[in-house]
Amino acid sequence: MASNRYRRPQRIEPNESLWEASEAADSGRPNRGLLGGCGFFVVVVALLAIIALVGYLVAGFVSGKNNAESDRLPVPTDVPPKAAAPAPTVDLEDADASYQKLLDWAKPKSEELNIPLQALMAYGKAEVFVRAKTPECSLSWNTLAGLGYVETRHGTYDGETFGAAKLNDQGIAEPDIIGPQLNGEGFAKVDDTDDGRLDGDRKYDRALGPMQFIPESWKIYGVDADNDGEKNPQSVYDAAASAAVLLCSKGRDLSTEGGWTSAIKGYNLSDRYVADVRDAAANYALGQSPQ
Repeated sequence: MASNRYRRPQRIEPNESLWEASEAADSGRPNRGLLGGCGFFVVVVALLAIIALVGYLVAGFVSGKNNAESDRLPVPTDVPPKAAAPAPTVDLEDADASYQKLLDWAKPKSEELNIPLQALMAYGKAEVFVRAKTPECSLSWNTLAGLGYVETRHGTYDGETFGAAKLNDQGIAEPDIIGPQLNGEGFAKVDDTDDGRLDGDRKYDRALGPMQFIPESWKIYGVDADNDGEKNPQSVYDAAASAAVLLCSKGRDLSTEGGWTSAIKGYNLSDRYVADVRDAAANYALGQSPQ
């Protein structure tokens, strides 16, 4: 006979999520679901604020850069370029007094023009030198600065990389600036003329120093402008004065188009080179550095 037993009803477990929500409500604790939603909203707002800030800073940087560029004066393409205000007349026989006077002249200009102080003083001194020797040449220091910029960025090019060299407090390039071998591959071919004495190369010549003289030209035009008893192509003072002598040779008048162009082509026959020197010199006459 079958037993008609009483069956215990199945136990129903309470819904845990509802139970926890109920407990939270009863206990006064905040509902975690609501807190999570608010947290997500806060994070989104923070990210949007960061994005907006970055955008503002980038826009400010670009705007500042554009403003700086718009402040630049247009560069004339006249040949010759306008002469800058002349360097002060100094007594080259009085080394201390002339140095101080040139220092006072160059110091406020050096940073503005982005020309190393010793280089700018050398260009000014070279202008004074030829003004006394050959006033009919009409050479201005900014033409020398244009050459120095194109050749070695005023003594800061080590023969391979711009910015790798510098001028010390005496205006000497450190390390020595020695250009590539002039072997006819990408450059003019110039066989050795100094038995490697200046450039260390006994097969071909190499251009030397802040103004990039080849040994043969240095032998002809080299000047001891810093009065240390040596004609040193690595000295920006000697090199700038020697470049001035070269430019003013052959009776040139650099206040004329033909005279100025002929002088620069005495350095390099390339029309592009002449234009680059002109642009740099014109910028310096305007009181701004080349771009």
